[in-house]
Amino acid sequence: MIVEQTPHPAEQEIMTPSPSPRGTRIVLAVVLLAGAAALAFFIYKGIGTRVAAETKLVQDTKSSNAMDVAVVHPKMVGGAQEVILPGNTQPFVDAPIYARTSGYLSKWNYDIGAHVRKGDVLAEIDSPEVDAQLLQAKANLATANANLQFAQIEANRWQGLIKTNAVSHDELDQKLGTLNADKAIVAADQASVKNLEEVVSFEKVTAPFDGVITARRTDVGALINSGVGSAAPELFHMAAINRLRVFVNVPEQDSGAARSGATASLELTEYPGKTFTGTIARNSNSIDPASHTLLVEIDVDNAAGQILPGAYVTVHLKAPGAARALTVPANTLLFRTEGLRVAVVRDNRAELTPVHVGRDFGDSLEVTDGLSASDSLIVNPTDSLVSGAPVHVTSRSK
Repeated sequence: MIVEQTPHPAEQEIMTPSPSPRGTRIVLAVVLLAGAAALAFFIYKGIGTRVAAETKLVQDTKSSNAMDVAVVHPKMVGGAQEVILPGNTQPFVDAPIYARTSGYLSKWNYDIGAHVRKGDVLAEIDSPEVDAQLLQAKANLATANANLQFAQIEANRWQGLIKTNAVSHDELDQKLGTLNADKAIVAADQASVKNLEEVVSFEKVTAPFDGVITARRTDVGALINSGVGSAAPELFHMAAINRLRVFVNVPEQDSGAARSGATASLELTEYPGKTFTGTIARNSNSIDPASHTLLVEIDVDNAAGQILPGAYVTVHLKAPGAARALTVPANTLLFRTEGLRVAVVRDNRAELTPVHVGRDFGDSLEVTDGLSASDSLIVNPTDSLVSGAPVHVTSRSK
């Protein structure tokens, strides 16, 4: 039988090996390195998170400070350009109608808006004094003719008697002188009668041309003065509207569009979508030094009477343009003390760029220098906008 012997506790303590000092140092170093690595990791992670947060905050701040803008690109155009200008229509002939004899108005035949033909009687004037003067002049003419006939007979008789020496040459000369004087009196009386007949014919006020009555400034019973000794009152006002004149002030830089014989298009607000055609008849051939414009007359056929005299019209003229010209909307321009500027978006920042403009088309302008077709221009830039300001494009238009 085998009996297992248990060592004595004292012997066990003597038998267990004790750790060496070198191993303890190694374990302690490993623990310290692991702690340092963990601490470095947590510190790095905290700093990285903070840097990322600060970077995001800066970006968010810049984004919130950026101005929201809409942009548009310049348009490339070429060939003939259209110049749009305001104009006013005027009658081809416009004249006041006055009386050429004095009296009282007994009748008028046409009122405003009436279309009349040349020679139509517009009104009649009662002038009894002139009628009486005409009757007297005719009576004087009859007396002068009778005296002339008697003087002719006497002259013929004395010319027969001179052949027989029954009368002297002095007496014949007296008879011939009386004959010539009577002839002159008859001629004067005839002229007086003709003049008074003309004055009497003026008792009927007639239309001097085909047109329309635009004003009537008299009435039955009104005293009519022909202008002798005082200014004559205007009876009617007439206008010829079958053909109209349109006067336009063309800017100096667009004067090339005012070529005589060229065609012009007209638009009126009362006829939306309809275009009327006119022809450039003439121009003043002189630039107005005050407005730097050229006065141009356009003749328009108005046989249908659709266009009224005095109407406001929009005139479209064709002007030769540059082969490759850029146009920009008028609401992209900035008027600064140093000159015209446009705000161009580059790298999400506004850059104020100087430009030179050519022709003005109203809602757009031709740019001759300073831009390219690919530039993005800010629409309606604020007056406080400066170069370098951050912007955020919200919409783009071509």
